[in-house]
Amino acid sequence: MKAFFKKHFGFQVGVVTKTYKFGNKGLRLVLLIVVLVVGIWIGKSIGPEKGETETTVTKAEAKPQWWTCSMHPAVKRLEPGLCPLCEMALIPLVMDETQADADMPRLTVSESAKKLMDIEVAPVERKFVDAVVRMTGKVDFDETNLAYITAWVPGRLDKLYVDYTGVSVNKGDHMVKLYSPELIGAQEELLQALEAVKNIQETELGIMREMTESTVKSVREKLRLWGVTPEQIAEIEKSGKVSDHMTIYAPTSGIVIHKNAQEGMYVQTGTKIYTIADLSKIWVKLDAYESDLQWLRYGQEMEFTTIAYPGQIFKGTISFIDPILNDRTRTVKIRVNVQNPDGKLKPGMFVKAIVRSQVAGGGRIMDAGLAGKWICPMHPEIIKEASGQCDTCQMPLVQTEDLGYISDDPSLTEKPLVIPVTAALVTGSRAIVYVQLPNTEKPIYEGREIALGPRAGDYYLVRSGLSEGELVVVKGNFKIDSSLQIMAKPSMMTPAAAGEEPATYERSGINDTFRTQLAKVFEGYFAMQQALADDKVQLATESAKKTSHALKAVDMKLLTGESHHKWMTFSTELESILSKAGKSEDIKLLRNDFYLLSQQLTKIAKYFGSTGQSDLYILYCPMAFDNKGGHWLQDNDQTANPYFGHMMLRCGGVEEVIGAKEIWETKE
Repeated sequence: MKAFFKKHFGFQVGVVTKTYKFGNKGLRLVLLIVVLVVGIWIGKSIGPEKGETETTVTKAEAKPQWWTCSMHPAVKRLEPGLCPLCEMALIPLVMDETQADADMPRLTVSESAKKLMDIEVAPVERKFVDAVVRMTGKVDFDETNLAYITAWVPGRLDKLYVDYTGVSVNKGDHMVKLYSPELIGAQEELLQALEAVKNIQETELGIMREMTESTVKSVREKLRLWGVTPEQIAEIEKSGKVSDHMTIYAPTSGIVIHKNAQEGMYVQTGTKIYTIADLSKIWVKLDAYESDLQWLRYGQEMEFTTIAYPGQIFKGTISFIDPILNDRTRTVKIRVNVQNPDGKLKPGMFVKAIVRSQVAGGGRIMDAGLAGKWICPMHPEIIKEASGQCDTCQMPLVQTEDLGYISDDPSLTEKPLVIPVTAALVTGSRAIVYVQLPNTEKPIYEGREIALGPRAGDYYLVRSGLSEGELVVVKGNFKIDSSLQIMAKPSMMTPAAAGEEPATYERSGINDTFRTQLAKVFEGYFAMQQALADDKVQLATESAKKTSHALKAVDMKLLTGESHHKWMTFSTELESILSKAGKSEDIKLLRNDFYLLSQQLTKIAKYFGSTGQSDLYILYCPMAFDNKGGHWLQDNDQTANPYFGHMMLRCGGVEEVIGAKEIWETKE
């Protein structure tokens, strides 16, 4: 104590008491003053300054306490209470130092956490990949190998030697016995001309002989054009007798697939009697989805199998790609030429086909057998090393590069930049990956939006956003995204500044019970739409209330995965809009609410669909809301404008159709 006072105050207690003679009371007073001075000094030495204390308190007060739901981390409130979605008690949202940068979709984990989350990464690569296109279709006749037996002259069919379809015939087989007065007259004309030639053999008038011989030639040619064979003509000339019937023979070998006449019928020139199909070559007609067209090329080889011959693989060549898309099925017809020498493949058989395309840079197709070659645009089996003409149709050959194949020039065969399919989180128009940052003490995963090209087998082609060698998460990316949501960070699947929802989504975790409940919501909406089209305010308000009740009856527990999360977002918005619309008595305000309701239900329709039993129609009126335009949904294609009512009931039209069957298809 003496040393303390000596050091800080420059005197010793003992010296003071000896130098100055105080009484007990004075000594106590001095000691009390000293203690107070020492206490003030110690407080200033170890305590914060006033300004610093106030700043700390201000900072602490400026940082609000957020509350969230353990089941629905997207829910965040500034006060404790119940979750508006599942009514569970909210819990405090704990923020640690690693969450300080709340604007970045970035997650730092330890090595042990990485193992528990089962996170795997793969490098972004440049390599050739194979696109596999699977199609279904049926075997059909080759139209170029169909032959028709028709009547070349008028007459009566006295005998049909083939009297039912399905009969196999060979070229030259007798098919029809025809009685024709015109043929009889032509035969008599031929015999008379021959007789005239004999009679003028000794005449000296050469011009007469030439005219008579010319008549014989013209009659022979007429008979030939009427279908009489040279052998039959020779027999008439040899016998010198007119045949009252003429036999018509099969022009080619094949199967009789149509019999269009009966015995005893009178036919005119051109009447079709039989149709014969040569099945040594057949067509296979396939349906290709529009998303697969980029991998299909004229002249490609494809493989297919049939139920009739399990395990046996047949091959053919793509000979035609329909230039018109079927807007109902969203498919394009692909025609394949197939050799069928043993007749195993029969028209009408169902087939499953597969085309494998090797993809190079820019999405171009590689085929070593076609690189630098010349091919016939009508007959893909005609392939030559140099330009020229097709041996079958005499059309000029074209280069395979003109049909979308890659050249054999090495500068055009660069490898595409690709990532595994599992690395990309595709949410409509956005594609997201999580990239592992290099050279970090702990694994850090950062979300990044990229531009994807088409899918080729197990890979996506990357247009921009990634570089070769970067590591992307291929397993565990949904866990990373969920962790960011729980930590109140903006995830890549639910960004902080979310724009308009994408038009189409992957559908999963949807069952029939949910569809039935959702159908009630759409029923109420359609009633509201019709009421507004009829200018009935009260009925529209009541329909909004019924729609709200139907919405509350939808059980979100029936959904799983991303569908569950999507429904939470959609239903919250719908509740707010319907609550307001159910109280409105102004038709103008109701139509504004209906517009907002239509936007949300259009997104729901494209994601979840309705009952799956009927098509949904998206209609658009460009004049709604002062020519800004407005969309709405209907369960039919007859325009009933809810924004104008009877004033312009038919203004607008169908802009898009959501097919009932397409709604519930789940992508593999």
